[in-house]
Amino acid sequence: MSMISFSGWLSDMPQWFQEWPEWIQNFVFQLYQTFIYQDRYMFFVNGLKITFIVTIGALILGTIIGLFIAIIRVSHDSVTEKKPNFLLRIMNRICIWYLTIIRGTPMMVQLLIMGFVVMVPNTETECIICGIVTLGINSGAYVAEIARSGIMSIDSGQMEAGRSMGFNYVQTMWYIVIPQAFKNILPALGNEMITLLKDTSLVSVIALRDVTKQTQNIVSLTYQAYVPYISLAVIYLVIVMIMTKLLSILERRLRKSER
Repeated sequence: MSMISFSGWLSDMPQWFQEWPEWIQNFVFQLYQTFIYQDRYMFFVNGLKITFIVTIGALILGTIIGLFIAIIRVSHDSVTEKKPNFLLRIMNRICIWYLTIIRGTPMMVQLLIMGFVVMVPNTETECIICGIVTLGINSGAYVAEIARSGIMSIDSGQMEAGRSMGFNYVQTMWYIVIPQAFKNILPALGNEMITLLKDTSLVSVIALRDVTKQTQNIVSLTYQAYVPYISLAVIYLVIVMIMTKLLSILERRLRKSER
């Protein structure tokens, strides 16, 4: 049984509660229906697990893609005057096409294409992989430009210093340039991470049961939208506030390490 009547529920409540205003009784009833009745709070718990898995997976994939593209584009631009080799020119052109296509099409459309044209997942695990890949590819386009701007903000003398120490180009980038660039782009990366978390709410279009999809399931059971959707908004807000606080703590520690 997925439905419970308001009158039957109210009759089981204490007399002092039955004397409260009707709008309060109705609000508490919706809370009961949304979270307590038949342990429906587990809908949110299970949905959050999927949301965090997709967010973390997409963040890792997007960071890898973004750094790779940023290094290619910076390498191409840094040797423009020396006429970059054919392979680097081709890779740079592919990166530009990738950035143009991904940033020029909506996330929803990318999920629909990946979910119903390219991958066509049949199980929940395949849906999770599809969501991670799609969001990771999308995030990679934005991380690439963020990382590229951070790398370009580092003085060229840092690269020369690294090469004079015997490092090759990749080693100099990894050990000297990127760590310094990371401090400069941390706020922008934090914003991208928060955006990525909120974008996971779109994965429900490929039948992935994230916290948004689970909330929709609760609404279909209770026929009440107010408390479930407000609760969903509060959940996202609390998570974002926690992430913002953690990022601010990290920024302060990085600033202290520079002193």
